[in-house]
Amino acid sequence: MRVKPQAEIGVFGGSGFYKFLSDVEERAIDTPFGPPSDRVSIATLGGKRVAFLPRHGVHHSIPPHRINYRANVWAMRKLGVTRVIGPCAAGSLQAHVKPSHFVVCDQFVDRTTGRADTFCEGPNVYHVSLAEPYCPELRQIAIRETRALGITTHERGTVVVIQGPRFSTRAESRWFADQGWEVINMTQFPEVALARELGMCYLNISLITDFDAGLEGHPDVKPVTHDEVLRVFSENNDKLRGLLERIIAAIPAERRCGCAGTAQAGG
Repeated sequence: MRVKPQAEIGVFGGSGFYKFLSDVEERAIDTPFGPPSDRVSIATLGGKRVAFLPRHGVHHSIPPHRINYRANVWAMRKLGVTRVIGPCAAGSLQAHVKPSHFVVCDQFVDRTTGRADTFCEGPNVYHVSLAEPYCPELRQIAIRETRALGITTHERGTVVVIQGPRFSTRAESRWFADQGWEVINMTQFPEVALARELGMCYLNISLITDFDAGLEGHPDVKPVTHDEVLRVFSENNDKLRGLLERIIAAIPAERRCGCAGTAQAGG
């Protein structure tokens, strides 16, 4: 049974983003799918109750392919969350999308394997539309607020989600880039799809940290390393926090996007 709502908005923290709120109440949440990645922190921000959960755990102890995405998303819904913001560190596949830029993604391509990626396990079978996986209302708020802050932002982009924890080969990276995809990441799927199954709005903000396995025609651009990802993310952490605070404050109480109408599983 769902408890009385304790938070309206949920934020998942990715690599390099393990704490967000202050004056928090920490909650250990039980789910039918096991424990989430860590305790959930809850606090008031921008006049709203916000829940924060680091995907990889507060000490980054969980690799992307071992994250219990179903437990994480279910825990947010159990707290009453209806809007989820999923910022992440990500690589660029295109020369015009540079490190330190932000991308407000509007599409994803799943290249993962073996992840528990649905709440639909029978006997009641449903099929959720993911033609537009990211909430259009939240995307417009994010775009407006990045403009107000003067952040270099790409207002749409496709993120290809790889299994991890390894990075791409040059051949794989070239293949992804040739498809015209802009962003590469290891955690966007199934997180966004699970949120849609529960009728939750989902917003991604990709903070570009690197050029994946390099950049064709640019031999001086070196392949990504984990240390480089964390370095660039750390340099932009304050900018991301400021943006999230503005987005959260700007989110209206009533949803007009239609995401709620897609709910198929109970929270």
